[in-house]
Amino acid sequence: MGDVNRDGWKAAIALAPAAILLLIFTFFPIVNTVVMSFMENFKLANGAGIFAINNGFSGIGLKGYIQVLTDPTFLNALLNTLILVVVSVPLTIIIALFMAVALNSIKRLQGLYQTIFFLPYVTNTIALGMVFGAMFGSVDSGLINQLIKAFGGAPKNWTTMNALKWDSFWVIIIYTVWNGLAFKILVFMSGLQSIDKQYYDAARIDGTSKKRILWKITIPLLSPQILYITITSFIGAFKAYTGIISIFGKGPYYFGGAGEDWITVVGYIYKQMSLGGRGQYTKAAAGAVILLIIILLCTCVQNLVAKKRVHY
Repeated sequence: MGDVNRDGWKAAIALAPAAILLLIFTFFPIVNTVVMSFMENFKLANGAGIFAINNGFSGIGLKGYIQVLTDPTFLNALLNTLILVVVSVPLTIIIALFMAVALNSIKRLQGLYQTIFFLPYVTNTIALGMVFGAMFGSVDSGLINQLIKAFGGAPKNWTTMNALKWDSFWVIIIYTVWNGLAFKILVFMSGLQSIDKQYYDAARIDGTSKKRILWKITIPLLSPQILYITITSFIGAFKAYTGIISIFGKGPYYFGGAGEDWITVVGYIYKQMSLGGRGQYTKAAAGAVILLIIILLCTCVQNLVAKKRVHY
């Protein structure tokens, strides 16, 4: 019994640094934000400290949530975010999966190809977005428009103030897919290399086609990695912000077109926080809590589906 208690203390001491960091930088901000979202007309007070309850507010209620859910800008941001999530996440996962399968079948220069595809993961998001913004550019500039002209097509304003919303959409999607491929390919590659080769040998002996091997062996055995990638991809896509503002390159409050064509929920929250007026913090906190609830619901649904579809 003494040994068990001793081991428990050792485990607690080992976990303490990580637990303290999580408490300070994760759990406390979440609780503080939830509290702030119910504080009507919240206003930061000088010397009040970091606890929301110590600052100025006029009452407790749902006013912040009502204001956010009836704000056309937030509803537009939510719709934009959902569109980006629904299009970019499946597209990125499918492309990453097939690229990982292709890379796994290559023996020569496999390490080189993996390094090339991994480069976006170690590249700054803002820098990568700026490169995409420069590539698409205006009608008179940008590599993409030059290629379109060379093939006799009509160049477009992809990321300028005159750009049409759905032209900008494809730039954002291409950027999001490219930026998300590296990590997903790495995870899928590690999963593929852990699959017992006997499954493939048996399938080849039976004369099974490559397509059937992919659907009946590879994908089922990769289901844990697919679940992990799907959950993390949804979370990441719902938090889209920095990539979008870097593509358009006109500051932290510009989201294309007239200014808010592709504003996201995180962009809306940041904008409200930056305004800093009485009640704006309440709206920002309410928007953050709504986003948290949406992400939690999506994660719960995926976990429920995973109970029947994931094979460990």
